[in-house]
Amino acid sequence: MTTEAVVFDLDGVIVDSEQVWDDVRERYTRESGGIYGPTAARDMMGMSAPEWSRYMAEQLGVPGTPEEIVAAVVERMLERYGKAPPLIAGAVDAVRGVAERFPVAIASSSNPELIEVVLRASGLAELVRVAVSSQEVARGKPAPDVYLEAARRLGVDPSRCVAVEDSENGIRSARAAGMTVFAIPNPHFPPSDDTLALADQTLASISDLGNCF
Repeated sequence: MTTEAVVFDLDGVIVDSEQVWDDVRERYTRESGGIYGPTAARDMMGMSAPEWSRYMAEQLGVPGTPEEIVAAVVERMLERYGKAPPLIAGAVDAVRGVAERFPVAIASSSNPELIEVVLRASGLAELVRVAVSSQEVARGKPAPDVYLEAARRLGVDPSRCVAVEDSENGIRSARAAGMTVFAIPNPHFPPSDDTLALADQTLASISDLGNCF
């Protein structure tokens, strides 16, 4: 397979934020009078904003419209990020190294304003040619939509893209898009063995990425 582009997930690959999302949504659910069940975090991982806000309203009993829930949660996420999102060690250098050889894109379940904060704070904004939020496509992960849109905007066939992912739904999304998948298992919410079996390579850390091309 000839690699022509590399598409990175954001949460859990570049920024250590999956547990931040979980904490923010759990706190908001409980403070609003909802019930945050034991599977809520894993259920929502990879969902687009319209999907997870609807899940919070319908499944967790959070009052308000999905749009109101999104606004409240994203506001809290931006407060938690501040000016220094929790970047994963080695991630910025890894993306810079890849960007020297290939066009680079982001395909993330985060809202566009959160993607922008991370790219600006990390200094990667000028290197990332395309950044797609699942809010911009019909379906979130594990559907392939966000990865297919990233490839379309890059002008590269998905089969010639490598996706770098950490989560269960993310790996399945990239695989469904027809991309080569490099998995870096999320230590907080590790993918199942069945899902990891879908990846072409499994890495211990993002710092190992440079050895894969």
